[in-house]
Amino acid sequence: MSHEPQDTVSPKTIEQVYQPMKRRTFLKGTAAAMVGMAGLVAALKPLLALERGEITIDDLLQKHYRQLTPEDLQRIMQSLEAKCQQEYGVRPTIRDLKPLDGVEFGYALNLTRCIGCRKCAHACLAENNQSRDDANDIEMSYIRVLEMKKGSINLETSTAFYDPETVPQKDKYYMPVQCHQCAESPCTKVCPVQATWPEKDGVIVVDYNWCIGCRYCMAACPYDARRFNYKKPTIKPEQINPNQNYLSNRLRPKGVVEKCTFCLQRTRAGKYPACLEVCPTGARVFGNLLDPNSEINYILNNKRVYILKEDVGTQPRFYYFFDK
Repeated sequence: MSHEPQDTVSPKTIEQVYQPMKRRTFLKGTAAAMVGMAGLVAALKPLLALERGEITIDDLLQKHYRQLTPEDLQRIMQSLEAKCQQEYGVRPTIRDLKPLDGVEFGYALNLTRCIGCRKCAHACLAENNQSRDDANDIEMSYIRVLEMKKGSINLETSTAFYDPETVPQKDKYYMPVQCHQCAESPCTKVCPVQATWPEKDGVIVVDYNWCIGCRYCMAACPYDARRFNYKKPTIKPEQINPNQNYLSNRLRPKGVVEKCTFCLQRTRAGKYPACLEVCPTGARVFGNLLDPNSEINYILNNKRVYILKEDVGTQPRFYYFFDK
């Protein structure tokens, strides 16, 4: 009995068939295999968004940030600006400020001076275009201010739900906690699609266009410093800060993780973080760890400095100290 030769598919034909998938979609599919059903749902999210018309095919096929040409990134930022104007009637200016040479940012917080007023958290909210629901008094915040009993550092018995109108309370002290921009960051190591990474100035960033929302980074962070958008962030047009940066405070979509970036839209332009500028007691110190004459280095060399959860080995760039 003779057999007709079977049709064969050359590798080139297969490559052509799957060429539209590009690297991003492939990574999302790989991530799905790694993280199970939750990852599968996250990986399918862009395809569903494409079907609903929420994103374009260009959005879906976008390369990783570190593979984008300056022209690619400029086109993406212009598209984001136009989308914001169409949706909110506000035209932002989105930049891509790069790390400065010879700079590694560090932050120190004086626990003797902090009074727990939460002005830092509110300034962070406004500067970084975080979601807020004024009607129900609900805000997303990168900064949690913990109230603790004097003489102890016990996160288990601390609370972030105290009445800020009566601070500071007798026998209490206050510890703001935010992203510590760790040198050994567990959050970046577990991301299955490399959507978050450390920059050379020490800031840990997130590309919201690349994040698949698996939340592995949130589980890995020992400081509870990351936030997830379970729904589309709520912000009024008049609340939008138009001075935006691609890797920091631009408006975020539903289903991605966000975090403190030391206000890199400000700090890479030579300004202080918003939280520092509003602190009424001067409890916050920010500067360049590579500059031996910086104020942050003076604090590290001359004060009683503490690292939160030092035993986990994250080597944070965020420090706490007391005057005495």
